[in-house]
Amino acid sequence: MFLAKIQTKRGPAVARIANNFATVLDLSSAGLQSLSQLLSSDQLVELAHNLPAAAASIPLENVQWLPPIDDQEVWAAGVTYKRSQTARMEESEASASCYDRVYTAARPELFFKATPNRCTGHLGKLRIRTDATWNVPEPELTLVLSNRGEIVGYTVGNDMSSRDIEGDNPLYLPQAKVYNQCCGLGPWITLADAMPTRDKIGIFLKIIRNNETVFFGETSVSQMARQLEDLVQWLIRDNDLPNGAFMLTGTGVVPDSPFTLAKEDTVHISIDGIGTLTSTIVQA
Repeated sequence: MFLAKIQTKRGPAVARIANNFATVLDLSSAGLQSLSQLLSSDQLVELAHNLPAAAASIPLENVQWLPPIDDQEVWAAGVTYKRSQTARMEESEASASCYDRVYTAARPELFFKATPNRCTGHLGKLRIRTDATWNVPEPELTLVLSNRGEIVGYTVGNDMSSRDIEGDNPLYLPQAKVYNQCCGLGPWITLADAMPTRDKIGIFLKIIRNNETVFFGETSVSQMARQLEDLVQWLIRDNDLPNGAFMLTGTGVVPDSPFTLAKEDTVHISIDGIGTLTSTIVQA
């Protein structure tokens, strides 16, 4: 089961991807005002299956995608893969010991990533900062959490990062991570019961520039050093999530250190069991 948010003539709407995976069904006639109403339901799967569609189905190629988020907070975890530990340590000698220690520590690195207005959906635009010179996408399996802190779904996340800013001083992490159009989410949410087992979830990153592939990398969730449930338990400690939350779980695919994104690059992030999130890079 796949749920999405789309733009219609009446405004944003909750939608379900049809079983043929070629069309989208607008669920606005069911009285849904938000995805949160579904995601926090005790009967999520049954409710999502039985909601009536508003009108004729919409072909996938005609859909205007919105990020599949309402008013939830977006959080992220860092240094959850060995490769991300190495990449963080490459950013600067000053921060190397911090990232080396957190990789093996009981407490993970968690940070606030974005508000919904800073998120961009499938086929939308993501931004590189004007005051940064080393910018990369970070492809991440993203957990969709209910208001009870349960993992109810998964989506594709792009945790855009300005590595030179963070490398200059770890205290600059919020500025390296949180800004306009800093987070990609989509194209839709795969409900938890429809995902492959975690040892079979591959993550793939491809960057296109001038119609040529300038970077390709891949990893898998099996390469994570931490359990997903453990990350969630740390997030919800003394931290209520009244509307649920989205949680990016870290990256195991990092472009080589000389590489930086450029305007008009196209970034494709594919995750098994979900699909492909495609974004165009812009700069103010």
